[in-house]
Amino acid sequence: MAVEIVSFQQKYAQAFFDLNLEWLEKHFYVEDFDLEVLSKPQQYILNRGGHIFFAIENETVLGTVALMPHNEDFFELTKMAVLPEARGKKIGQQLMQYCIDFAKENKLNLMLYSNTKLENAIYIYRKYGFLEIPVEANSPYKRSNIKMILTL
Repeated sequence: MAVEIVSFQQKYAQAFFDLNLEWLEKHFYVEDFDLEVLSKPQQYILNRGGHIFFAIENETVLGTVALMPHNEDFFELTKMAVLPEARGKKIGQQLMQYCIDFAKENKLNLMLYSNTKLENAIYIYRKYGFLEIPVEANSPYKRSNIKMILTL
C-alpha cells in the first residue's frame, strides 16, 4: 500500500472530524472535550504548537493522528482514527511510527490516554515502548482508564 503521511491541510479538516467522530461513536461516546478539539483543531492543536498528520492514498484520507501539547514536557498522541474500510492494514501503526520518528527528531516526549478495553491498541502502544503511569484525577477524558508515556 503506497501510503503517504502529510501534515495538516485545511482540505483534510473534515476528514479529521469525521474519522474521529465515527471511531468514538463506535467504541465509546463523544465527550464535550472531543467535540471542541475536533471542531477547532487550529485553536486546540495547531495554534498551540501541535501537529496533525494524515495517511493519504490516492487523495483519500485513510487515517489521522494529532500531537497536541499537553504540558511543557509532553505532547499528547491523540485523535488517532482510521477509515473503517482501511482498518487491519496497519495504517494506525504507520501513523504511530511517523509520530515517534517526528517526536525523536523534534526532541518531544509523548503521552496518551486510552481505555484498557482497547486491548489491541494497548498492545501496540506497549510494542512501541509506551509505559503505563497513573491516570490523574482530572484527566480530560472520562473514558480513559490508562495513561501511557514514551520518553524519547
